[in-house]
Amino acid sequence: MDIVFKGARVVDGTGSPGYRADVGVRDGRIAEIAREGRRGAGGARVVDADGLVLAPGFIDMHSHSDLQVLAEPDHLAKVSQGVTTEVLGQDGLSYAPVDDDVLAALRSQLAGWNDDPAGFDWNWRSVGEYLDRLDRGIAVNAAYLVPQGTLRMLCVGWEDRPATEAELGRMRSVLAESLAQGAVGMSSGLTYTPGMYADAAELTALCRVVGELGGFYSPHHRSYGAGALEAYAEMVDVSRESGCPLHLAHATMNFEVNRGRAGELLALLDNAIAAGADITLDTYPYLPGATYLSALLPSWSSEGGPDATLARLSDADTRERIRAEIEETGSDGCHGVPVDWDTIEINGVRRAENAHLVGRSVAASARAAGTAPARLYFDTLVSERLGTSCLMHVGHEENVRAIMRHPAHTGGSDGLLVGDRPHPRAWGTFPRYLARYVRELGVLSLEECVEHLTGRAAKRLRLADRGLVKEGYAADLVLFDPDAVADTATFDEPRQAAAGIPHVVVNGVPVIDGGRRTDALPGHSLRNTRSRA
Repeated sequence: MDIVFKGARVVDGTGSPGYRADVGVRDGRIAEIAREGRRGAGGARVVDADGLVLAPGFIDMHSHSDLQVLAEPDHLAKVSQGVTTEVLGQDGLSYAPVDDDVLAALRSQLAGWNDDPAGFDWNWRSVGEYLDRLDRGIAVNAAYLVPQGTLRMLCVGWEDRPATEAELGRMRSVLAESLAQGAVGMSSGLTYTPGMYADAAELTALCRVVGELGGFYSPHHRSYGAGALEAYAEMVDVSRESGCPLHLAHATMNFEVNRGRAGELLALLDNAIAAGADITLDTYPYLPGATYLSALLPSWSSEGGPDATLARLSDADTRERIRAEIEETGSDGCHGVPVDWDTIEINGVRRAENAHLVGRSVAASARAAGTAPARLYFDTLVSERLGTSCLMHVGHEENVRAIMRHPAHTGGSDGLLVGDRPHPRAWGTFPRYLARYVRELGVLSLEECVEHLTGRAAKRLRLADRGLVKEGYAADLVLFDPDAVADTATFDEPRQAAAGIPHVVVNGVPVIDGGRRTDALPGHSLRNTRSRA
């Protein structure tokens, strides 16, 4: 054996009670599980796991590491919390498939999510080429969703209108090609432009392709605020009409209008599942959300792309129209809820002269500057050329707890890794589940929680040999102390590695060893093969 974890409490990802065993790893696989009372084979390396839990590596079902997994290859934020697989291409916006013009627009639009690293080599355009780039060596395994907003940008453009038959045909063709190249499904960001310009019929037509080629649909739907239930219902209808499995991204009920309404969402999903729908979801164990600051704008103000948006923000009359919609009516970009500037905290800027805004709400910064919050908001977007990120303090604890108990639930960080003070979920999601919601609150048992974060997620991804501690499976493993594991990342100090996770193995290779990052990059793309069957 290459490694033997001796005397571990194995929590295997099935939800079954843990058991004591020696677990041997050889050639990237789990080669032997010798339960207590059986003598296991020796190994070149023996790790004393007495008192520790050995579980499958955690699967981050909603990740925004698309660039940082390449630009910062140590990827400490994820490997230090036990993540061994991430799902990229989220919220309908990522960097493949593209042409040169679309890539340039995305680099600007997504700078608040992913940065735009100087000197970075953008040497791909197709999904297959992006996956090939991942296969050069990354810290964790990665699956990719075709981003529907990017697809629309490529085939339709930035206009707010229905796609023509020819444009829809091209989208379906590029989508099929991307799935054949290895994408595992399609995502949408239906509060982000230009993906939000698609109607249900267009989404259904695309999802038919996804379902036929073995993928699933993961939408950020049209509202997490006013009209949230209707937005969820639309996605359930799209799934039913298209025959495509549905995975609801960061599925929660936010803003004051949805306080205590998680049960209504779960009843909607339970009824659909009882009628035969294939539905799963993911959540993160925090209350605030995070996005780029310009996401609050009404969709019409973003039509035409970033340069057109900036031109509108520089016109006084258009500013006033936007202000009235954001503050009084509730823009579609702000989920149909009139904005409360005290809940919008700027947490990342690109220009040094705006650093004083970081860590403060738009309202607080406006008061300090003696100006109106909307004016400060508009001026910041123009100064930053839209490359600003924010936290939205709009969540409710009772909703978070209710949803994470659901049997279709999986875990996703939705973590943005860049900015001055990124959301701590990028570094803390998985240990926070184990520390707060298992050990401290007892919302889930340890076995239930591990199943949510591993085996159930692998089943959605149709990974036939991952997500469980089982002989013959890929050796993606995390060893942690159930009494000490904890998230240490905070909103003030978000880039802090988890406590109580001394060993993480990806494809049989240690990436965290004795609590320290190794220099190994054993991860690779996990590609959809059903589309080529």
